[in-house]
Amino acid sequence: MKRAIPIILIASSASLWGMIAIFVRKLTEVGFTPMEIVTIRVVTAAILLGFIGVLKYPKQLKIKFPDIGLFVGTGICSIVLFNWCYFSAINQMNLSFAVILLYTSPAFVTILSYLFLKEKMNSAKILSVAGTIVGCVLVAGVNLTSAASIHPFGIITGLGAGFGYALYTIFGKFALKKYPTFTVTLYTFLIASITLLPLTNLWKKGNLLMNGEVLLYGIGLGLVPTVIAYLLYTKGLEKTDSSKAAIIATVEPVVATILSVFLYEEGFGFIQAVGTVVILMSVFLINRPNKRKVEIYHEKASI
Repeated sequence: MKRAIPIILIASSASLWGMIAIFVRKLTEVGFTPMEIVTIRVVTAAILLGFIGVLKYPKQLKIKFPDIGLFVGTGICSIVLFNWCYFSAINQMNLSFAVILLYTSPAFVTILSYLFLKEKMNSAKILSVAGTIVGCVLVAGVNLTSAASIHPFGIITGLGAGFGYALYTIFGKFALKKYPTFTVTLYTFLIASITLLPLTNLWKKGNLLMNGEVLLYGIGLGLVPTVIAYLLYTKGLEKTDSSKAAIIATVEPVVATILSVFLYEEGFGFIQAVGTVVILMSVFLINRPNKRKVEIYHEKASI
């Protein structure tokens, strides 16, 4: 059961990320740009985490100044970079292609984990990464006619989104060696907020921000698919290989697709269903118990 807890935490966080469209669509309707919505998300998250920290985890609010680079990595190199690249990619190509390029992140995580975290590279990881990418292609419902109009800058920024998305897992792993889950999550969003606020001038829309519906959806965005989701993911990351965590997190587009069917009556055909199965099989493959380890465990238990 202990082995399953990190998997459940990461899958739960990815499921919450899959709900993000509910909040984003409403905030878009009332007049916010994509990067303004990202800023609302990170600033709200930083404020909520700050309150939680003062009330419940005051000892976890302190960090050493030399370690600020770790949170520049999670906050700027990951959160800010991947959002900027992702929205730039969306402006350059079909949304489905942007989603696929974003979900090259497990491949980036697997390679970076091998190089910097010394995690093992094996056939199960390689097959699972390939499976998640193929599954995302199918879930996104790509067609060849839309592929012909892709701009090279769109490909670069799309891959940049996948790379930036991957960096949270890598920098997060290093940060977790020194700090607890709460501290890592708090400083990630605090630094992302400090970076994004001057870039977006969000305060110029103060009147709109005070609207009751905007407050409701803004707080919801900062709380559900952000604070709760990142706390769950970061906690799960403590006891899981980075590459494994990234692969498990690809249940996000599955959840997003299912929600789009029920909430927005969007199409879901046979190809999307196959893609969903491929992603789930890839997640199962990477989490399949190691036969040798199970045998050793039973041997020890019987002594």
